[in-house]
Amino acid sequence: MKNREIFDQVSNMEKRIGELYEQLGDLKDKLGALLEENHRLAVENHHLRKRLELTEEETDSANDSGQSTEIPGEGYDNLARLYEEGFHICNVHFGSPRENDCLFCLSFLNKKK
Repeated sequence: MKNREIFDQVSNMEKRIGELYEQLGDLKDKLGALLEENHRLAVENHHLRKRLELTEEETDSANDSGQSTEIPGEGYDNLARLYEEGFHICNVHFGSPRENDCLFCLSFLNKKK
């Protein structure tokens, strides 16, 4: 092997090692960014889990005290208004005039989902 061929091979290897070193630097930068994002997501996840636990505890305590957190819809409001105007809203006498309180209507109004 001639000296020139050996020198060319070493130069070629040096060039490839330089390219690999550059790729290694790029991968190192990407790995650093991924580690930072992973840490940020872990912290965010921790905070969200704490918040979820607090929300569940508040919901449980509200349910234990008998308070409902659900907001009735428009249909419920319309039925409650009909009942207040003196009409039955129960399936037994729906729409007929009401003179006294009806247990079926009241149970429907107090029904929880």
